[in-house]
Amino acid sequence: MKLNELTIHELRKLLDNREISPSDILSDVYNRADVVEESIKAYISIPKDNAAKMAQDAAAIIASGRPNLLTGIPIAVKDNMCTKGIRTTCGSKMLANFIPTYESTATSKMLRQGYVMTGKLNMDEFAMGSSTENSAFHTTKNPWNIECVPGGSSGGSAAAVAADECIAALGSDTGGSIRQPASLCGVVGMKPTYGLVSRYGLVAFASSLDQIGPLTKDVTDSAILLNAIAGHDPLDSTSAPVHVPDFTESLGKDIKGMKIGIPGEYFIDGMDKEVEASVKEAISKLESLGAVPVEVSLPHTGFAVATYYLLATSEASSNLARYDGVRYGFRAQGKDLIDMYMNTRAQGFGPEVKRRIMLGTYALSAGYYDAYYKKAQQVRTLIKQDFDKAFQSVDIIVTPTAPTPAFRVGEKSTDPLQMYLSDIFTISVNLAGVPAISLPCGFSSSGLPIGLQIIGKHFDESSIFSAAYAFEQSTEWHKRRPQI
Repeated sequence: MKLNELTIHELRKLLDNREISPSDILSDVYNRADVVEESIKAYISIPKDNAAKMAQDAAAIIASGRPNLLTGIPIAVKDNMCTKGIRTTCGSKMLANFIPTYESTATSKMLRQGYVMTGKLNMDEFAMGSSTENSAFHTTKNPWNIECVPGGSSGGSAAAVAADECIAALGSDTGGSIRQPASLCGVVGMKPTYGLVSRYGLVAFASSLDQIGPLTKDVTDSAILLNAIAGHDPLDSTSAPVHVPDFTESLGKDIKGMKIGIPGEYFIDGMDKEVEASVKEAISKLESLGAVPVEVSLPHTGFAVATYYLLATSEASSNLARYDGVRYGFRAQGKDLIDMYMNTRAQGFGPEVKRRIMLGTYALSAGYYDAYYKKAQQVRTLIKQDFDKAFQSVDIIVTPTAPTPAFRVGEKSTDPLQMYLSDIFTISVNLAGVPAISLPCGFSSSGLPIGLQIIGKHFDESSIFSAAYAFEQSTEWHKRRPQI
């Protein structure tokens, strides 16, 4: 087996035993990228010289006898996290040549552990999308079927992990952007509790919803990578000053007696029958492991999509106002200052970003604020209260991650509403601020992955990892690899 096909924990043993070097792993990763990247297009930037230097530095740490869990491990980063001296585009023409002068907290923590960054990954522009078709650079393809999308907005992250073009990756999740592509690409994607991972250096889409998290080949790697990036950060005012446990200690725990909530609102008409069957089979598997299924209700689920697309777009309208062509980023020509502003934003943003800016600006405008933005905030509170009430009687909640397997490139790109509904099962989690994971639980008849979503209480990622690991170890779904 090639080194790029292994997990973080498998490579850690080989590295610590001095059986391989960080450069050996990086070589296999880049050899794989050389073969498949033309088809998959997971990356925007691949700074090979920088990665080679990082691998050499990691080798020196290992030689000193003081390696960390990530030392020498090739990990890719979604291109909306600032990396000092390395281009960070957010998948947009607006930032096509932007080179940050500072490092995000999440990547800084990994740097201190000695990771090797393989490159910056493709994404929907400013993280706005569910298919990675909105990137200003190219459309990423699903490794299981290159005629299909990988999901979004962290499509490059999920595709790169599934195709073994990196060992693991970081993504960001505003309304499902880690979990939905993880489901569509057959990998593990974790959206932590809001505030567990610092947002410092993450280019903002919707500040009250955005959260960085890991995309990995298995649940163990997810726990390892979350260990590395979690924790309070004074540079982020929304970072929570909470104790962060060692999430790997949750793996292998008996889940006998764990109460799992099954919300009827997540098993709806129009959902793909194969998705429904796979998720129900997964619930039966958890039950066979000793978990106790309990019916719960999340009655405001039906309002989640509308609520999200008012709140997220309102915050995007505010956050993206800074891209005016003056201080950094793309600048268009104009006959005067106002004309330059208008031309810059007209030419620098893609159609989906413009659509969301306009929707958000409208929702915040005088005369409509109370009817739309304020009302959406009130419904958000009700959605959070639904989860609070459900978690009084259960430990975790289990649902499908996405209503369908991966859809074809172009299938929904002309119908924004259908595209928005791709996140119908993930959005509520962001609105409530709770953590959730997606992991493989089956395949469609056409060979496309299906994801199981496990949702937990605020800052109770440990219970999620316990249940996810127990399910993963009792099935073979995570061992399947795409043939490309």
